[in-house]
Amino acid sequence: METFCVKINLPGGVISAGDLYEILQIAENAGANAISVGNRQQLYFCIPQDRLEDLEMGMLQAAIDYEINSDQFPNIISSYVTDNIFNTESWLKEGVYKDIFDLFNFQPELKVNLVDKHQTFVPFFSGNFNFISSDVSNYWYLYIRFPKTNELYCWPCLVYSDDIPTFCKVSQEAILGNKQLFYDQPEINYNLFYEKVITSNNFINQQIAEPLKLPDFSLSYYEGFNKYLNDKYWLGIYRRNELFPIAFLKDVCSICLKTRVGQLYTTPWKSFLIKGINEADRKDWGFVLNNYRINVRHAANELNWQLENLCKESLELKKQLVREFEEYDLRTYRLCFAIKMQPKTGLLASIIIKKVKAGLFDILHTRDFNPNSKDFVVYKQKLPAGSLGQSLIELCNFYYELLIDNSVLLHPGNTEDTEIENDVEIIELYQCKNCLSIYDKNYGDPVNGIPVGTDFKAISDYECPVCESRSDCFIAVEKQVHHISKN
Repeated sequence: METFCVKINLPGGVISAGDLYEILQIAENAGANAISVGNRQQLYFCIPQDRLEDLEMGMLQAAIDYEINSDQFPNIISSYVTDNIFNTESWLKEGVYKDIFDLFNFQPELKVNLVDKHQTFVPFFSGNFNFISSDVSNYWYLYIRFPKTNELYCWPCLVYSDDIPTFCKVSQEAILGNKQLFYDQPEINYNLFYEKVITSNNFINQQIAEPLKLPDFSLSYYEGFNKYLNDKYWLGIYRRNELFPIAFLKDVCSICLKTRVGQLYTTPWKSFLIKGINEADRKDWGFVLNNYRINVRHAANELNWQLENLCKESLELKKQLVREFEEYDLRTYRLCFAIKMQPKTGLLASIIIKKVKAGLFDILHTRDFNPNSKDFVVYKQKLPAGSLGQSLIELCNFYYELLIDNSVLLHPGNTEDTEIENDVEIIELYQCKNCLSIYDKNYGDPVNGIPVGTDFKAISDYECPVCESRSDCFIAVEKQVHHISKN
């Protein structure tokens, strides 16, 4: 029998325990037995075709918006889940997130990201409108990725929190109303777009004092019981098959309601997270995890993957590769992987496995292995699935060789008579302020025919290989390289 896929958006990836319980009850009454989390923090479940009427009645009575076999309205994602857990130093707190969510009086048809710049758990640039917190309270950097393109346009001023919903609505209307200019186009007239958005709109702006600086990527371990502020615990739950039994989640909601845990969070890594668990209540959580045989200590090299939603082919390939990683005992710290079966899915990763045709895949990585970069390097092409594991292992080992070359490491052995000198060299790099691509003379620029070792200032009429910005759009940044010598 044919099944229908139901999607429910959770703005910001947060939902009350009571509301989630109601959704679970409706899904169960319509014939579903499991829930999945999408990579934009939304919920999915499947129902038999003959139970559609039951679903529609339940959703109508509960006044819940949903889509069937459709993704017209992508979920607003946020780093709200990281607050007080994976970062604590920002002005961006619960109240600010909620105020912004409440001001959205429409469902966006383009992807909106609201992300704290101090964390790396939630991707920065996977949306069309990517708002990233600045150092100025209640003001955000904005990077626009026009639909069906990989180009990022930096909005020339900071955006005020209360203006974000209106800005998204006006910008969406400008893009969807002028697809021949701004939708799936090889070239975008940024000045024209700017004029269309600001005309007749009195937004509160703040000048950008300095370019956005993002932290080095590191994926926090997001499973299990973990202690944090005020002697509370948070619990992260991941499922290898991406399916959470409805009966299990209903018991989770019941414990939350019983112990006054108000909210649950979904993550872009397709997991659930619960904050604010008291020490005295851990036994209740342990009972439920035991009852449903829920494992909460998977290997880190299984947690750092991004897959397309509800894609069995991607999931099976991931399982194969993870098994090979485990057999090799491969280290993947500070790396993350994505499997793309479709060409334009918006998934970000350090290393991407991209399907080119049936049974054949390309392996790409970002030039600096930062998943938020758009500067991709092709590593291997047209590999059969059975050869991917060994090539990925070789690429990971290459990455750590690069880290060794640029890190301070004490060599094993007798160090009593050996003095280690650490010489720090400052290398000047140049970063495109529109798409964040890096020019490093140690790599050159093969796309533009610029050989290795060419100083940026010696290049005339330079164009960014990613977004074609001119050389005056590049900002000098510094990188420290450590050289080790023995005396």
